[in-house]
Amino acid sequence: MRKLIIALLFVLPFAVSGCKPKADKQVSAAQSGYNKLTPEQEAVIVNKQTEAPFTGEYLKDMGEGLYVCARCNAPLYTSKSKFDSHCGWPSFDEEIKGAVKRIPDADGIRTEIECAHCGAHLGHVFLGEGLTAKNTRHCVNSLSLKFIPAAQINKQKTSK
Repeated sequence: MRKLIIALLFVLPFAVSGCKPKADKQVSAAQSGYNKLTPEQEAVIVNKQTEAPFTGEYLKDMGEGLYVCARCNAPLYTSKSKFDSHCGWPSFDEEIKGAVKRIPDADGIRTEIECAHCGAHLGHVFLGEGLTAKNTRHCVNSLSLKFIPAAQINKQKTSK
């Protein structure tokens, strides 16, 4: 784990590009520096919708690597914090420090999570469920994420 974190800290400044501060929804992806989103990603990331349960690309993926924001490439979660909560969406019990912002959801009950860098809607965080030792579950839409395998990160590190 420590080697992966050290590798990520070294490689990410080179691997992650195009990150810009939060932009108005009306600005194009090219103008904002954000990645171009599919209509499905825009529905979730910008309009705060939720993908259907048990359909997400990263629900079952348990490979070693890094999960980054699909909109701006900011690192959000390591694979070490991912677990199977059987809830229908990828679950993590810890974010990368400072990567995720928690805000009260419009429903007044839940806590929404956003990318701290660009404000992309990720999902919700739940506390006190007892599913992991950290007692936290970040329930994240796969459409809000991109996965970078550890092998790709290590390859980029050695090519620099």
